[in-house]
Amino acid sequence: MTDSRDEPLVLGIETSCDETGVGIVRGTTLLADAVASSVDEHARFGGVVPEVASRAHLEAMVPTIDRALKEAGVSAKDLDGIAVTAGPGLAGALLVGVSAAKAYAYALGKPLYGVNHLASHICVDQLEHGPLPEPTMALLVSGGHSSLLLSTDITSDVRPMGSTIDDAAGEAFDKIARVLNLGFPGGPVIDRYAKEGDPQAIAFPRGLTGPRDPAYDFSFSGLKTAVARWIEARRAAGEEVPVRDVAASFQEAVVDVLTRKAVRACKDEGVDHLMIGGGVAANSRLRALAQERCEAAGIRLRVPRPKLCTDNGAMVAALGAEMVARNRAASSWDLSADSSLPVTDPHVPGHDHDHVHEVSKENLYS
Repeated sequence: MTDSRDEPLVLGIETSCDETGVGIVRGTTLLADAVASSVDEHARFGGVVPEVASRAHLEAMVPTIDRALKEAGVSAKDLDGIAVTAGPGLAGALLVGVSAAKAYAYALGKPLYGVNHLASHICVDQLEHGPLPEPTMALLVSGGHSSLLLSTDITSDVRPMGSTIDDAAGEAFDKIARVLNLGFPGGPVIDRYAKEGDPQAIAFPRGLTGPRDPAYDFSFSGLKTAVARWIEARRAAGEEVPVRDVAASFQEAVVDVLTRKAVRACKDEGVDHLMIGGGVAANSRLRALAQERCEAAGIRLRVPRPKLCTDNGAMVAALGAEMVARNRAASSWDLSADSSLPVTDPHVPGHDHDHVHEVSKENLYS
């Protein structure tokens, strides 16, 4: 039996949006998951303000790393590597995380791994359900992304099957919550109201589901507009808006499309595992409908617990540990944040003669 202490011990830093996440894993075992959220600072603006997010990351970074190390019961000098989200995400926010990761890696004399945010969302499921089957189909749904991805090797081969062409699912949740005066963020509150509503009450449209539409791409802009106009028409007529029914019907339209296309992709590609990740994966109706449709199609569904679906450092550490375990090249010191880093790049390797594995400097961390 392999001693768990032989598995890579990696710290991961996630700052792609408004969550300062720091996670520590040993192999596929989660030791710490510390998060500092700035969501309350953005609520009055009705959405994430990039500059506010960046400043919040600066303030939270060192205390959150210290908290994660304490929670994990490990010393920084015992780490085998530092992983950080290099993209995609908000440029300024990413820069804070990359700069911090470089500083810690340099001070500790440890390898640095710049990893992809979307690939990390897939890899985090290893902390919940063990090693990912190869291949795995992944449906990632969040405020910025609605993507179908096929992964045959999470460290080197992630292929995009489909993506959103306008509003992502999470973005649509936020906008409809705002129209309904339910506050920000919209996902949790829409989910809560929908549980008391009728999902069949209003026939909202299902975008890109026609016979000539792209099989795996998503569009929620038309749905968002249809819901907003329906609400405005009721208000203009002086009628009460049935908030719970609207929430339930809107939510059903979103999860119907997401699960239908994900199951279709699995069938078309002959893949018998579907993983769902991203912040919207915490939605209770999405989980229930996905389970129902996967069981009917003979597909095994893997969804991490809600806390691991939202942005967190644990997912970055999980992918970083996989990079170490598979001997992937570490990143160079000139690693930069890339707000549009493609998912086809699960990590950003260094140059042949300029990577952190070659660093032999004294441990500066005290």
